[in-house]
Amino acid sequence: MPRKARIDAPGALHHIIVRGIERRKIFYDDPDRNNFLERLGVVLTETGTPCFAWALIPNHLHLLLRTGLTPIATVMRRLLTGYAVSFNHRHHRHGHLFQNRYKSILCQEDLYLLELVRYIHLNPLRARLVKDLKGLDKYPYCGHNVLMGKRKRDWQDADYILKFYASKCSTARRRYRKYVEKGIADGRRSDLTGGGLIRSAGGWSAVKALRRDRMKSDERILGEGDFVETVLKAAQENLERKYELEAQGYNFDWLIKRVAQLLGIEPKDVLAAGKYVKTVKARSLLCYWGVRELGMTTVELAKKVNLAQPTVSQAVSRGKKIAEKQGLNLKKQVNQ
Repeated sequence: MPRKARIDAPGALHHIIVRGIERRKIFYDDPDRNNFLERLGVVLTETGTPCFAWALIPNHLHLLLRTGLTPIATVMRRLLTGYAVSFNHRHHRHGHLFQNRYKSILCQEDLYLLELVRYIHLNPLRARLVKDLKGLDKYPYCGHNVLMGKRKRDWQDADYILKFYASKCSTARRRYRKYVEKGIADGRRSDLTGGGLIRSAGGWSAVKALRRDRMKSDERILGEGDFVETVLKAAQENLERKYELEAQGYNFDWLIKRVAQLLGIEPKDVLAAGKYVKTVKARSLLCYWGVRELGMTTVELAKKVNLAQPTVSQAVSRGKKIAEKQGLNLKKQVNQ
């Protein structure tokens, strides 16, 4: 059976799990872990991707990310490819480092955000990398110690999580830690990492109680039936939108001409080098609509506009602001 396409959208919350091939180690030592975290910080910062929780285990890792303007697939491709190349070079090995595709579960934030933060941050304790909660408070390779104020990582949005517990930081940390402590007895929870309908409903007991044979479910999504249905519908609409544009001939070349027309410049000037105001504005809109409307990745765009991928990510963000400020809506214009 062919694997299903990933589901993503700006603002979506993802629980990402990456495992080593054949359950082998992907982190041998602290230099490996530090290398990964340095890369993670750079990629998240350059793509504007918020991170709420993370944990590094010798043979796998967990991340809790929210999609910004750069698709999660692009973020993970940059992160994992760069780390794999570095890891293989350092340890004089060849071949794949990671097991198949990483798992990415789109999650219903209002129901699962805090549960996922707790579950992910308890991983080092479940893996017996630390003895107890006090050890976890100080463990440097997990986002828990950032929330506890033991270490600062600018790319982890600790404030967003702590504000759910209290406005005062010290009180919030105390309540958060108590919440984490209560989760230790839960052990491993398959409902947070897999299970399709069972996970979406909250376990077998919930499924039996609901007795809803037609309840909407999907293994790529963690949330209630209505949430799952809404996400799938939006994903289908986005896919149809992309195919509709392609079928009507609205490709990258057309997009260049359309941006030039909107800004009153020549098409060749849209891809011109330099930092002239109109050129930067044109490139920004081109990159934004390329990602948003044509479904292109920032890697694809980087090759076409002859810019570095991080620069394209910044252009996408800038283009979004320009389009919103000036009321430019490519979808309406295409349908006119």
